[in-house]
Amino acid sequence: MPLWHVEFHAHTRASPDAWPTPAALVRRARQVGLHRVFVTDHNALAGARQAHALAPEVALVGLELKTREGELLAYFVQEMVPPGLPPMEALDALKAQGALVALPHPLDPRRGHWRPETLERLAPLVDAVEVFNARTLSPRANRAAADLARRYGLPMLVGSDAHTLGELGRCRVILPPFHDAESLRESLRKAHFITRRAPLWVFVASRAAYLAYRLGLRRA
Repeated sequence: MPLWHVEFHAHTRASPDAWPTPAALVRRARQVGLHRVFVTDHNALAGARQAHALAPEVALVGLELKTREGELLAYFVQEMVPPGLPPMEALDALKAQGALVALPHPLDPRRGHWRPETLERLAPLVDAVEVFNARTLSPRANRAAADLARRYGLPMLVGSDAHTLGELGRCRVILPPFHDAESLRESLRKAHFITRRAPLWVFVASRAAYLAYRLGLRRA
């Protein structure tokens, strides 16, 4: 059975700090040889749904949800969950709709924001851990995420955290095909990874996107 190349962490302009339109993201995914891309915008499903409507065979609906502490990545999301909920409440709401839930960049000192006691409560309950995020500047933080996954016996995944088209597919998961959250859980147990760190210019690009959004020069 042929394996799929999958991007698990990508943003459209529905995220205020990202540039790609849904259509451009789909085109780029095909250009870089991705079989599937999970669109995981910040606290929004509109971009993912638009991309999925354009190319359901390529773009899948995901979400990067901000809780009162850190963020959760969710895959095969059906309905929006409000941002800013307590972490356990957010996790329960995502699980109730059958989503697969992962911890993104959980120990990144810039973006983790988890209290240690919260992370220890969450880890046994999530489905996977993002053990390499291309935008995490600290290799130690990525290694600590992998250690967390091993400690709890959790499947691992990696993500480009793409906010620009040039980042898409830099990190990819190579795994057997899947069609829903349950089959994805099984496929992740057999996954292997390609990982490349993002160049520093991507942070400037994200900042420019956010400033353009705040100034009303573009809409999310």
